[in-house]
This record gives sequence, structure tokens and C-alpha cells, in this order.
Amino acid sequence: MPKIAYQRRQKRGERRPVRVKIRKDDLVRVIAGRDKGKTGKVLEVDRFSRKVTVEGVMIVKRHTRPNPSQQIKGGIAEMPMPISVSNVMILTAGGVPTRVGYKVESMGGKIRRTRVARKGGETLEKR
Repeated sequence: MPKIAYQRRQKRGERRPVRVKIRKDDLVRVIAGRDKGKTGKVLEVDRFSRKVTVEGVMIVKRHTRPNPSQQIKGGIAEMPMPISVSNVMILTAGGVPTRVGYKVESMGGKIRRTRVARKGGETLEKR
């Protein structure tokens, strides 16, 4: 991130971006909170606020007013809200919740970091 953009964000009181080990389209299980035990696909990752939005988790109701100019119908809409990254764990192919580790391998002078499961050591990358 350019230095000026970072300074602007700091002035507004926002945190600096953090490396989050969970990515979009990962399958995760909620390990804490009101939806503990639910699983879902990650829809969005916010590195600044350290939150993830998971499909079918933390569903809230929002009352919307109709706006014909933008083709918005009024009523009660249900939408998922973001939850903290610390409250979810990534699932392996076998459905086991695990922490994420990294395996560094060099391929012809290039260094690649691949995500691996701490339990069992299987690769979490989706090709």
C-alpha cells in the first residue's frame, strides 16, 4: 500500500492491513459465538477490520425502504454480517477443522508459500 494512502487511513483511525490465513471461497467452521458449529463458504475477507463474511452465518434482518429509481424493493431482507477471523477455523477436505500453516518451497529460484493444514499436513490450496 502506498505511504500516502496508509497515512490517510491512519488519520481516519483505521487499522493497518493484516495477513489473514483464510481466503475467499474457503470452507470454514464457526468455533465461537452465537452460530458456533455452523459451516459455510467465505464470501468476503476484510483485512483491515480482521473480519470474514461467511455464507449462512450471522444472518441479520435489515428493513429497507423502497426506492424505485434504483429498483430496490422494500421489505425485510436477510443478509450475512462479518464475524471475527479468530472465531472461524478452516476445514480440510475431510471436514476436520484445523489451523493453517505454511510450507515454503523453492521452485527454480522462485519461493512459493503454500498453505497446509496443521492437522495431517494436507495442502489447502485449491487448483
